[in-house]
Amino acid sequence: MRLHTHRNHGAAALSSLLLLASSTSAFYLPGVAPTSYKKGDLVPLNVNHLTPAESQQDQEVRSVFSFDYYHHSFHFCAPEGGAKYISESLGSILFGDRIQTSPYELKMGINETCKAVCEAQELDARDAKWVNRRIWQNYNLNWLVDGLPAGSLRFDANTNSEFYLPGFPLGDIKDDKVVLNNHYDIIIDYHQASKDQFRVVGILVEPSSMRDSKFLEKGKGECGDTSNPLHLSEKEKTKVVYTYSTYWRPSKTPFATRWDKYLHVYDPRIHWFSLINSAVIVVVLITMVSTILLRTLRKDIARYNRLDQLALDDLSGTSAVEDGVQEDSGWKLVHGDVFRPPKNPLLLSVLLGNGAQLFMMTGFTIAFALLGFLSPSSRGSLGTAVVLLYTFLSFIGGYVSARVYKFFHGEKWKQNIVLTPLAIPGTVFAVFFLLNFFVWARQASGAVPFTTMLVLVCIWFLISVPLSVAGSWLGFKAKAVEEPVRTNQIPRQIPPASGYLRPLPSMLLVGVLPFGAIFVELYFVMRSIWHSKIYYMFGFLFVCYGLMIMTAAAVTVLMIYFLLCSENYHWQWRAFATAAMSGVYVFAYCLLGWAQGIRFAGVTGAVLYLGYSALVAGLVGVLTGTIGFFASWLFVLKIYGSIKVD
Repeated sequence: MRLHTHRNHGAAALSSLLLLASSTSAFYLPGVAPTSYKKGDLVPLNVNHLTPAESQQDQEVRSVFSFDYYHHSFHFCAPEGGAKYISESLGSILFGDRIQTSPYELKMGINETCKAVCEAQELDARDAKWVNRRIWQNYNLNWLVDGLPAGSLRFDANTNSEFYLPGFPLGDIKDDKVVLNNHYDIIIDYHQASKDQFRVVGILVEPSSMRDSKFLEKGKGECGDTSNPLHLSEKEKTKVVYTYSTYWRPSKTPFATRWDKYLHVYDPRIHWFSLINSAVIVVVLITMVSTILLRTLRKDIARYNRLDQLALDDLSGTSAVEDGVQEDSGWKLVHGDVFRPPKNPLLLSVLLGNGAQLFMMTGFTIAFALLGFLSPSSRGSLGTAVVLLYTFLSFIGGYVSARVYKFFHGEKWKQNIVLTPLAIPGTVFAVFFLLNFFVWARQASGAVPFTTMLVLVCIWFLISVPLSVAGSWLGFKAKAVEEPVRTNQIPRQIPPASGYLRPLPSMLLVGVLPFGAIFVELYFVMRSIWHSKIYYMFGFLFVCYGLMIMTAAAVTVLMIYFLLCSENYHWQWRAFATAAMSGVYVFAYCLLGWAQGIRFAGVTGAVLYLGYSALVAGLVGVLTGTIGFFASWLFVLKIYGSIKVD
């Protein structure tokens, strides 16, 4: 998964948010201090896992698995003494990065041609077939030089600009035959910061295939001719000699903006269309809510209070009820039942606690990414931030769950304290652990090591669970939210629902609108996950997240108002479920993305894709459902607190 961000210069004003979001030139403060080299200094080249890329012809991805660079079937040259792992962050490990040392030697400012990496590697028929399969699936090699990814040069016809696309192909298909790239022209851009101080600001790799390359001695080789490419035979053994050339070229690009050429927006107009479309939806919804609710409620409240006063005067004998004034109707009729605890209050409170935790985590993560605290130079920083923020925000989850459960007059408070930090995180961990077995079975690099799993469990039980318990304890100790009206002892009968007020139609209507606020940005986020793209437009994502919140809140409140007017007081689960329907739309969108842009050669890839898509969709559903519930809760407390009830 490649979700990275850029950083603006210093603390940008909030008024410049849209300008920042639309800027195609990314500015950031690097996550690490710049490294300066002298001429002739060794610049390390590290290798990362091989990832599937989309086909240039049909824009499809044919696999979802990444593989370790030194997977035995590739037979890539390893450094003397074996490759060593480079220390990685927790997020980098979770998202499949496997960064290791390599035998490639790059000397600052010194051009070298046709260097042999190692002696000829021999691939048997089985390994050749496996490698040819990876080439057909458009796998890319991913190298890192001074924290920058080695990329391929691309041209965007829409903006008439060149950019670097991270990664370069393992091989190619020429004349319906698969060829392996065994020679690499490494072109490195460097910037002179001061006298005899040079910094790496860009890396391009132009791979080619040469059958007749020869190994002469360590560091020396004889390159063949590209007109005679290397085909891996699937019937007999094939010898492969890996060679490379290094070319250095000066660049005016400073170190602070070296990521600009990598962080490319293919069509900024799509992002603006998404933003304007979402903004129009929110404006229309807010206008509808203001018109329907504020005006109607003001008349309802005034009429209800007038009826109460007339009834009191009639009882005291001072006045009679005026002609033409009807008895109570609409949402006031259910004032004695509207705060009746819902079915399964324990489950609902646990979902709402975890939803509040997700809400805070998502907001903080996007805000930190927008402000540039998650630099692309620090690989995995976004994933690490997500894990740590969710862990430390467990206090919020426990507190909210306890307050809601206390409002529902729940009595199983011990179960609430235990289930809040275990139910949803436990489900996520179980699914993640199960899917990890499928990745491990394919010997893919995305399989999370067992030691990392133990680290996650330790973080969960040693930090997250105690914080959640502390939050729950404070939540139960706090004063309960006061109900503005009393609840009747005998439940009122509910008239049968019709039309859009039935559960399924209302869920379909409400759920589609919050999804509509984010579906375009969701497209780019999903491409960054499954198509190995870099996503960094967090300005747009931040605005879309805010629009989604307002949309989910407004449309859910409107639906609950109509529900109460139909004398149905079971609003708690309805508010959560209708807004949570957005998660179902997200899953359906993932299925559409599968049909249009991803092809799986086996069942394992499909299971992995469906599993992770369902996991993401479920969390989105909990998030939007929580927004819908709390907006409705505040609305119900407000309107029933505004009427006079005897």
